[in-house]
Amino acid sequence: MVRVGDEVSNKQVIFRDYVIGSPKESDMYLTTGTIKLKVPENSNAVLVKNLYLSCDPVMHFFMRKTTGLSRSGYIFYTPGSPVLGYGVAKVLDSGHPEFKAGDLVWGITGWEEYTLITKTETLIKIQHTDVPLSYYTGILGMAGMTAYAGFYEVGAPKKGEYVYVSAASGAVGQLIGQFAKLEGCYVVGSAGSKEKVDLLKNKLGFDEAFNYKEEHDLNAALKRYFPEGIDVYFEHVGGKMLEAVLLNMRHHGRIATCGMISQYNLDEPEGIKNLIQILYKWIQMKGYTHRNYYHLYPKFLDLVLPYIREKKLVYVEDIVEGLESGPAALVGLFSGRNFGKQVVVVARE
Repeated sequence: MVRVGDEVSNKQVIFRDYVIGSPKESDMYLTTGTIKLKVPENSNAVLVKNLYLSCDPVMHFFMRKTTGLSRSGYIFYTPGSPVLGYGVAKVLDSGHPEFKAGDLVWGITGWEEYTLITKTETLIKIQHTDVPLSYYTGILGMAGMTAYAGFYEVGAPKKGEYVYVSAASGAVGQLIGQFAKLEGCYVVGSAGSKEKVDLLKNKLGFDEAFNYKEEHDLNAALKRYFPEGIDVYFEHVGGKMLEAVLLNMRHHGRIATCGMISQYNLDEPEGIKNLIQILYKWIQMKGYTHRNYYHLYPKFLDLVLPYIREKKLVYVEDIVEGLESGPAALVGLFSGRNFGKQVVVVARE
């Protein structure tokens, strides 16, 4: 059993060098260092033992040397240092007045067994432990806040409206679809395999779902599922999917955009056709991230926790064990290898 003040080994996933194009497992490597389990004197840092780590598509941006996000307050990776991302951790020692040893927290941490967190502003104390702790990497963490903000603050579908969700079996999409059903909407989702389509229809309660890889004409597919058009589209894909959606939006439609995964690994992003539909149909298209809505986190918990406890919300996780499994799990997001929210278990307590 480790104690505060001990010097212990610390297994880490290290970022090798800046990435061009698609990230590969070889862009990261596993090593073991040492760490003293004590916060330095007169520091407000927090020392944590990491339990669960989140794999998120946005992490690809942080592997690049330059990006349009570089001035947006994000934390970019440094070659030779641990990969960073959202995670769930247990506080071992703290110089911060809001955290004490034994607290469970979620926020930005390192891909390693132990992390000294000096930028504590992302840390949120976990108050509710009657649900799986891994949920704070997803449904009760960044992905959940993204889905909540996108649905209730940006897209704001009304009862009876027609809702389309792309990448619908992912960490955010699966929640948006369920929120829509709880609010009385008609919901269709798309995903990249038969198994994911079955998940959407049979477990997550979507009215319809289709495999976009089997559709040679996305415009025709959307017309089939939305003969009267789409009121609200939750955009996670971009590219050809967005072009087809624009042709099928209804007047006064809304497009809530928090991702475009088809564009992330391209050297040159694709141009989008049919943008004039925004003018013709008075469509509102808005980009957002969870970071705009952190102030709503208590309100979000008040809504979502009862739904989880009453089993009105289902959350599907794809969990892999061990830091050594992390690079493959992260890279797999970009080929659709994951089945639900991708989580890496570092330790369970």
